[in-house]
Amino acid sequence: MEKTNLLETCFTRNESFISRKVIDEFILVPIRKRTEDINSLYALNDVAAYIWDLIDGKRCAKDIQKEIVEEFAVSPEEAEIDLEEFLEQLKQIEAVRVI
Repeated sequence: MEKTNLLETCFTRNESFISRKVIDEFILVPIRKRTEDINSLYALNDVAAYIWDLIDGKRCAKDIQKEIVEEFAVSPEEAEIDLEEFLEQLKQIEAVRVI
């Protein structure tokens, strides 16, 4: 997907993933019944956990980018780069879907 189109894209979480806060760590866990998913736990940093919470199928990436800028006091460009990278990772593990 081209960078210019990513901000116009809306995503929804895959219902086969759950998130849990364990002590000070935010963990993303696939709950699919595939053997290769058994050892797949994903630790999210604060920004990634914030983004995960905002992915609701209603907000497009540009809306999430704006909220990242406000919450973490980063530039829109930096927020876009981080957001794009994280969304690509989520797409690779099938944790999100484009809607």
